[in-house]
Amino acid sequence: MTQTGTSLPAVTATRRAVGVALAVLAGVALAVQSRINGELAVRLDDPIGAALISFGSGLLVLIVLVPALPSGRAGLRSLRAGLRDRRIRVLQCIGGVCGGFLVATQGLTVPTLGVAVFIVAVVAGQSSSSLMVDRAGTGPGGPQPVTAPRLAGAVLTVAAVVISVADRIGHSGALVLAILPLLAGLGIAWQQAVNGHVRIVANSAMVAGLINFLTGTAVLVLAYAISVLVRGTPGHLPHGPWWLYVGGTMGIVFIAVGATVVRYTGVLLLGLSMIAGQVTGALLVDEIVPGDAGRPGWNTILGAALTLVAVGVAVLPARRRG
Repeated sequence: MTQTGTSLPAVTATRRAVGVALAVLAGVALAVQSRINGELAVRLDDPIGAALISFGSGLLVLIVLVPALPSGRAGLRSLRAGLRDRRIRVLQCIGGVCGGFLVATQGLTVPTLGVAVFIVAVVAGQSSSSLMVDRAGTGPGGPQPVTAPRLAGAVLTVAAVVISVADRIGHSGALVLAILPLLAGLGIAWQQAVNGHVRIVANSAMVAGLINFLTGTAVLVLAYAISVLVRGTPGHLPHGPWWLYVGGTMGIVFIAVGATVVRYTGVLLLGLSMIAGQVTGALLVDEIVPGDAGRPGWNTILGAALTLVAVGVAVLPARRRG
């Protein structure tokens, strides 16, 4: 594992609690972003184009903001020095590829699945992958043990997905769509881990966000170019409300918070805390502003509740032997 060479502050109970609270709020932001990007994809009739607009808008904000701030300029210099001194690898700077895939799946699946089912599927991949990422020590906090409560929490989230899509068992198309956010969730844990390293080396959450959005946008530009060759360009941008174009800002919140607090929480606790926010926010969004998929049914609500139970189980201390 590459060491950053930076001395990390002690992980106190207070810092961990604050990190968990911020992660919950970031999870709510992701749920709201999912609805925004899903709606934009429907109105544009182009999921990849909608993802590019969302990710590209976030990139534009950070391109302006980061160089304008002294801390941003210093962070870029620190990151460049870290790459030169091999305190961080290039591979650890491409977490945005997973973010780009996540945003693309929002446009592809949310209109059909609804925000709640989408989030629960993301959760299953995220919690399962977090176990492996923590065990491998990919995050800046080093290796984390796979305890019985953590394993039980991950298993419960997978069960939650099965329950959430129970009413779609006869619709093979919807089930196949659910696989996409599941795969996106698998990538989120690794993304959060490597973004945490960028945050530490650069000493700036905004620089970590800039690098994340830069690599993610690059992948989406390539995907959009292929889409244009196949489908052609959309006729025009939708004349809709202003909030259709703020999905990228929500993404900045999600990435910056994750990169900042992962050192205090570890990848799994960060992921599970964000899950609590994602699930709660998704149910509220689907209930208050239902999309084409309608309001969440009993099975979706039960699956969402089960993910919250999984969070509680996963954070339980492991029983000491002896």
